[in-house]
Amino acid sequence: MFKTAIDGLFFVEKSFHEDERGFFSEIGRIPEIEVVTGQPFVIKQINHARSNKNVVRGIHAEGWNKFIFVTNGRCFCALADLRPESSTFKSVQTFVLGFGEGALSGSLYVPMGVGNSYAVLDGPMDYVYFVDRLYADRNKSGDMAISLFDPELNIPWPIAKEEMILSERDKNCITLKEKFDSK
Repeated sequence: MFKTAIDGLFFVEKSFHEDERGFFSEIGRIPEIEVVTGQPFVIKQINHARSNKNVVRGIHAEGWNKFIFVTNGRCFCALADLRPESSTFKSVQTFVLGFGEGALSGSLYVPMGVGNSYAVLDGPMDYVYFVDRLYADRNKSGDMAISLFDPELNIPWPIAKEEMILSERDKNCITLKEKFDSK
């Protein structure tokens, strides 16, 4: 497990054992996450999203901590620190996760307030994440969506904008400047 350029964001290398039958992989160890974060991580809900090639899902931050990994396919993940009080506010960290060329074998622990997004490079891509609050119980004040194309974040998307498959929400998100300069 190693710390990234964003405060509280950790990359967790997974063990991977392959033979003629298939493979076995240890995704992560919750006690190790708790040691490095200094807080309990009690899983309350498990989510699974399947996305096709060229789907890009927004820069979303929710009111929960999450542990994510890709079980099929390959994606470019971009994470942005959206916490104005953080020393790493506006920092971006990118990874290629999943299976195939250039993909890292690992998972991510994403703290509350860090927005994450992904672009599917090889699909269908299955994205599984464990969270420490139920959807209905999350801290809604921590929920936000920021534009994938925010110039302050300057994310180097590997898919051309005109090829991206986006939700209406993600097409219409505000920038960090619009979000925080209005306060």
